[in-house]
Amino acid sequence: MKKIIKYLILFMITIFMISCSTMKYRKVNIPPSTAKLNQELKKLYNECNLDSSNLQYDIFRKAMIGQKYIDLNDKNIITIIDFSQPSTEKRFFVIDLEKKKLLFNTFVAHGENSGENIAIDFSNIRNSRQSSLGFFKTGETYSGSHGYSIRIDGIEKGINNKARKRDIVIHGADYVSEKFISKNNRLGRSWGCPALPMNLKDDIIDAIKNGSCIFIYANDKKYLENSLFIE
Repeated sequence: MKKIIKYLILFMITIFMISCSTMKYRKVNIPPSTAKLNQELKKLYNECNLDSSNLQYDIFRKAMIGQKYIDLNDKNIITIIDFSQPSTEKRFFVIDLEKKKLLFNTFVAHGENSGENIAIDFSNIRNSRQSSLGFFKTGETYSGSHGYSIRIDGIEKGINNKARKRDIVIHGADYVSEKFISKNNRLGRSWGCPALPMNLKDDIIDAIKNGSCIFIYANDKKYLENSLFIE
């Protein structure tokens, strides 16, 4: 019986590794958006009342256009992280596109080697302790050292595709709070994970699980020029 269980575990690990190694990455740039699509996105932005938030339309537009070309289980929910803003701003957004509603707008930490209050350096390298940019897909939830957390898979080769191997996940942290900001003039920083406030992380994870899109943005020339999901 023990041998059967052992072989079953090895089989499951093998299947998992094969599925990860055969992920299909985009090889060509997405086509230019049409005037009609841009009009629809501007209307959606307004209907979601995002104009009253600190999420810029152009970043929302980039996220929505890129999402169109990603195989997702849930296209009604999109998460946008705007690392062009300092950590003292609420730069994490979860939007319900079906209900046209901003579900969450809160603080989020960046990697400790990405910068102090503002993230300026990004990496796809293991142990860099830097954040990664681009498009991700939410994976499975689990309970680990940070409690209830969710894995994410980067879908842009050479930009964020090593996120799972780097253990880049969404989790809660005590250093993501207004109290920490008031003492330090910035949030605490992670090892590259988009860490969230402890009092919100469970509800946010439940909202974005099941294979939804995450877009992590920064005004980073290298990313904007090399991403195949950016026009």
